[in-house]
Amino acid sequence: MDLGKIQHPGFLKDMQHGDLEKLAADIRHFLITNIAKTGGHIGPNLGVVELTLMLHKTFSSPEDKFLWDVGHQAYVHKILTGRANQFGTLRQYKGLCGFPKRSESEHDVWETGHSSTSLSGAMGMAAARDIKNANYHIVPIIGDGALTGGMALEALNHIGHEKRKMIVVLNDNEMSIAPNVGAMHNMLGRLRTAGKYKWAKEELEYLLKKIPVMGGKLASTAERVKDSLKYLMVSGMFFEEMGFTYLGPLDGHSFEELEDHLQYAKKIDGPVLLHVVTKKGKGYTPAESDSIGTWHGTGPYKIDSGEFVKPVNGPPAWSKVVSDEIIKGAEKDKRVAVITPAMPVGSKLETFADLYPERFFDVGIAEQHATTMAAGMAADGMKPVLSIYSTFLQRAYDQLVHDVARQNLNVFLTIDRCGLVGADGETHQGVFDVSFLRHLPNMVVMMPKDENEGQAMVKTGLAYEDGPIAMRFPRGNAAAAPTEDEKDIIPIGSWEELTEGNDVAVLAVGTMIQPALEAAATLRAENISVKVINARFIKPLDEAMLHKLCQQGTPLLTVEETVLQGGFGSAVLEFMEEHEHRDIAIKRMGVPDRFIEHGSPKELLKEIGLTSTNIAAQIRDLCKSEHQNHQQRA
Repeated sequence: MDLGKIQHPGFLKDMQHGDLEKLAADIRHFLITNIAKTGGHIGPNLGVVELTLMLHKTFSSPEDKFLWDVGHQAYVHKILTGRANQFGTLRQYKGLCGFPKRSESEHDVWETGHSSTSLSGAMGMAAARDIKNANYHIVPIIGDGALTGGMALEALNHIGHEKRKMIVVLNDNEMSIAPNVGAMHNMLGRLRTAGKYKWAKEELEYLLKKIPVMGGKLASTAERVKDSLKYLMVSGMFFEEMGFTYLGPLDGHSFEELEDHLQYAKKIDGPVLLHVVTKKGKGYTPAESDSIGTWHGTGPYKIDSGEFVKPVNGPPAWSKVVSDEIIKGAEKDKRVAVITPAMPVGSKLETFADLYPERFFDVGIAEQHATTMAAGMAADGMKPVLSIYSTFLQRAYDQLVHDVARQNLNVFLTIDRCGLVGADGETHQGVFDVSFLRHLPNMVVMMPKDENEGQAMVKTGLAYEDGPIAMRFPRGNAAAAPTEDEKDIIPIGSWEELTEGNDVAVLAVGTMIQPALEAAATLRAENISVKVINARFIKPLDEAMLHKLCQQGTPLLTVEETVLQGGFGSAVLEFMEEHEHRDIAIKRMGVPDRFIEHGSPKELLKEIGLTSTNIAAQIRDLCKSEHQNHQQRA
């Protein structure tokens, strides 16, 4: 079938199972071929082909509402709603988004990127529907990994209490990004092997109806017998006790089972949980055989071999630089432990987990719990390292305030994927953490410029004993630097002067140091002398260096790959105001006040003006303004 001709999913209504099988094969071939070129979330989407086809056959989108939790499994949905022709631009600059996007299609009714939000969104839509006396189906699709998130459990509790009509599809593939962990995962495992509860329950109810009911006493006895037998026949009645009608588990790749159960679910008045078991990566052997999450989301790959297309002999990934240094620290200090919210692979923590299993904790998709757990370990004398992505740390803000910073506990946060991360777009750009960390009392925030300094900062973070300390680092490979055998601990709050200059001082953070150095080299030919400073501590600032610059009357330019509002540049402005340095010219460069969509970091940095060319232009403007002010004062 030519998938590019699909404009609306309505054509599925008249398709028979045999035709759907052929369409499913075409879709899998399309996904494997296209994602090999662009990269993307191949594993999750191959696993939901039959499920997505049957959802669109059974329901009528966009009148009926599909909410894809996390959203990385919505590629098939995008194909069926008229976007196949755009897949050549998937996750590319100005191209098709890798997640549901309301501005892309009327069929995308809920935007996602973080996990565990679909059930709360669905509850809100169900309440709105019922207030308006409307009549349409609301179908959140949530994975077993996302179901471990606290927000999802809060929503389950409320939905079961409210009893509003809703069909929750639990897409159970035993994986989130990495293998799932926790009691919820184990409970679902028991359910998978317990047989189909729906049919067992119906047969039981049929037999009980044969009992001649004579009076309320016998009737109530029959109900108690039914409940008791239900517990005997089914392993785990968690969802029933939460107020849902539980259906399943069923084969998520069987059109017949999917159709039977979805049609049955539509008839039930109240919340239904349909437990669908799928195979992540189904139809592509390398993805099917993946046991650690490598094929959850990938860059380009070679279809025949499954080999990833990556640079050869490049510098190490930032995640590996950090994790290797943590291992060295753990060898020397038995108090060092690592906590991650379901990101052991992305954060390159597999080796630490193998070496120190008793000191490694993957808590699943539970960032709030991970943060407070780290606080608890610190309160009892351990040295916990909370390894977390910037975008996911947002989910634990209250725990940082209330449990970590307020108690001044010695938690070391290693914050991965800081700055513009690229293809995952708005929901994953790590540009907000400086603003919500910097204003917390007791918090230290630092960011390295290269591999050596990164190693030294890990050593500094592990040695620090006076409260919480955070180290930010970007996605991708570390800037290579000459190897030193022993890294020195960096004095807290100290900056580093990289070039000498008298006309302007550029205070650059992390990834912005290299373009600042390039700008300084360009301006040297124009007889503009630029001092480039590695502002490696965002909090506390190097106040001694700032006072010295202000006493010299040096104009300042701050450059950061974070939002300007409340960022590093704002901290410098606050310092100027507090110390009454009112005559110093200052400009700030950073991420503007809007959400930044997907694209390569290079393209996005150019779009928002964080390039060496623009840094040089800002320096020229500062020099020109300073010269004019000098003339006016003269």
